[in-house]
Amino acid sequence: MLRKRKPDVAAATGGVVEAVVGWSVRHRALAITGWLALVAVAVLSSALIGGRDARSTDPGDAGKAQRIVRAEDAGDSVRENVLVQAREGGGPAFLSSDELKDAAQELVKALEGTGEAVRDLGSPLGADGGRWISRDGRSGLVTFELAGPLEHRKQNYRAVLDAVRTVQDGHPDLRIAQAGDRSLNAVVDDAIKDDFKRSEATSLPLTLVILLVVFGSLVAAGIPLLLSATAVIATFGLLQPIGKVVPVNSAASSIVLLIGMAVGIDYSLFYLRRAREERLAGRDTRQALAIAARTSGHAVVVSGLTVMVCVCGLLLTGLDVFKGLTAGTVVVVGLTVVGSVTVLPALLAALGHRVDKARIPWLGRRRTAARESRTWTAVARGVVRRPALTGGTAALVLLVMALPALGMRLQDPATTDSLPRGVAPVDAAVRMNEAFPGSSSPARVAIASRDGGNADTPALREAVTALHREAAVPGSGVAEPITAVPVGDAMVVRVPLVGKGTDDTSNRSLEKLRDTVLPATVGAVPGVDYAVGGKTAQPHDFAQRLNGRTAAVFAFILALAFVLLLVAFRSWAIPLVSILLNLLSIGAAYGVLTWVFQDGHLESPLGFTSYGGVVAWLPMFMFVILFGLSMDYHIFILSRIRERWAKGAPAKDAIVGGIGGSAGVVTSAAAIMTAVFTVFVSLTAIEYKMMGVGMAVAILIDATVVRGVLLPAAMALLGDTAWSFSGRGRGRGRGSSRRPARAAAARTPEPVGAAR
Repeated sequence: MLRKRKPDVAAATGGVVEAVVGWSVRHRALAITGWLALVAVAVLSSALIGGRDARSTDPGDAGKAQRIVRAEDAGDSVRENVLVQAREGGGPAFLSSDELKDAAQELVKALEGTGEAVRDLGSPLGADGGRWISRDGRSGLVTFELAGPLEHRKQNYRAVLDAVRTVQDGHPDLRIAQAGDRSLNAVVDDAIKDDFKRSEATSLPLTLVILLVVFGSLVAAGIPLLLSATAVIATFGLLQPIGKVVPVNSAASSIVLLIGMAVGIDYSLFYLRRAREERLAGRDTRQALAIAARTSGHAVVVSGLTVMVCVCGLLLTGLDVFKGLTAGTVVVVGLTVVGSVTVLPALLAALGHRVDKARIPWLGRRRTAARESRTWTAVARGVVRRPALTGGTAALVLLVMALPALGMRLQDPATTDSLPRGVAPVDAAVRMNEAFPGSSSPARVAIASRDGGNADTPALREAVTALHREAAVPGSGVAEPITAVPVGDAMVVRVPLVGKGTDDTSNRSLEKLRDTVLPATVGAVPGVDYAVGGKTAQPHDFAQRLNGRTAAVFAFILALAFVLLLVAFRSWAIPLVSILLNLLSIGAAYGVLTWVFQDGHLESPLGFTSYGGVVAWLPMFMFVILFGLSMDYHIFILSRIRERWAKGAPAKDAIVGGIGGSAGVVTSAAAIMTAVFTVFVSLTAIEYKMMGVGMAVAILIDATVVRGVLLPAAMALLGDTAWSFSGRGRGRGRGSSRRPARAAAARTPEPVGAAR
């Protein structure tokens, strides 16, 4: 007697996702091998494609200054400064202290003794030494350029550090502290690398612990980590050749890791939990995977597309710094979606019931049946009884939380604000700026001849002399010491600006330099072009470009998210509700961010010092990323609600069941993402602390207040009309339905993510 072959459920129901999953289940060995081969090719691509990495260019006038210097192909001007002063406050005047003068003289000789490591050395002991003595007369400054071929710069920098350290050791009662282009950039790079390693070392164990609690099994907990890790590894491999065309910086790599782990684990959770529920309900592995494909699988695909589309909105800014971030995010999310519908179901099919092996003794016994969350079911039931009252109260709470955001001031931190004072070059820069305002990170005026000749002419030197005279004028916004060095045929003139570097005073000084001081001096030299860059000009121009494009980015994301959700759920109401709820949660996160970091609350517990603003790029970044990531929850929950409604459940029962049934997955995913983002609060740079607090708060709000109260309240008020283009429900009133499920499903088009 021939055994009748079971029909392939995925193939029978049709659809791209079901078809791909069905193929992966039938050809599991090929799907797993193919995924590993894809990861290997991505990693090898980094070694096969050579060439120079693309370099990012700043926007506006700061970008023009970069292009002037880069056109010379002669390296760049790298200037370092060494502060010489007494350790105790109110020390002796520099010129009346033999010890201070002797230390400065020894420092000059030690630097000259490094051979060709330095050039253009200036000190308070020269003929024009007054420029290198502070206005209170108590501090001296020794400045110099790092010299030599580019390949010797690192060696020359070490020689300079050794020389400065030797002089400091010989004068323990004095402060001889170095800060400048190379030293400050080095500590920023080191902080990013250390933070990257620390975030990896902390977030991965946290994630594994939460996954073990969720699944109670080492095998099941390892699958989301496996998918996420392989997708991230493949992305880092592909970013190497991508980086030859699009600039990718280290910060973008950190964020790609963060997003890759977040979405990979989210998507795996959606899939694993649904497949496990179906198996516990009595279905075999193939049937469980088929149902998971046309429910959670569709939700994963739509969520992934939403994240990728949202992050592409950053390209509308035209800023190079976002191009690498966009490319990396699109690649890692795209790979994760592909892995979710290929290697993930193949692994689950290969493992079968063995996916629950290696159970944690106490946790493993708890995972014996699929059940709804009693807590969230009770909350949802209470909300749908009085949706207007509960929803209105929750919305009011979020609006109150968002109020501080109305006073948000966008301001990038200076290096001295971003990193703690315990870092030696940062402390040196702070003290240097107190004695010589703007000296540690001055404006860089790049000057080039229009005819391609040498810009270093007597007329230009006279213009530099005029800049010195301007520095002596109160209120001019510029200060000493002003230096001028050739870079190829161009000239780089460094002009310290009064202020802390990126505060309002510094920005006003920058505007005076650009609008008044330079036109009257360098601008009067015939035949030259000039532009102002540096650590004040770059964030100022960046913020101006960002502010000018913000509305376009927001409109792009909102419009495309609306279209995606409209197509996915075939409803006008669902996209509008989802977008409105996302805006509420993001607005509340903005308010918390402003209250904590701009207004200076919780400084001690979070380990930072407020500088009176919010990082300029963070609100837009948060909007883009959170809008995409939070759609994971919305789409998954709405799919569960729609699934029950399509089977004939009354609207309010479908809402309660959908909230309760999805609670485990959403809570687990939110816990993991919140834990990962919270790790960033412990990192060094204040930008990372801000991102960690803002993202963690937004995820918490989204997974609790929005998921548990606002979403069910909105759905209860809409009733059956939520699922119809026409705005009319299937039954006689909200929350009721007397028609059989099949008739209801026939009348209402099937959305992505619903069971068929």
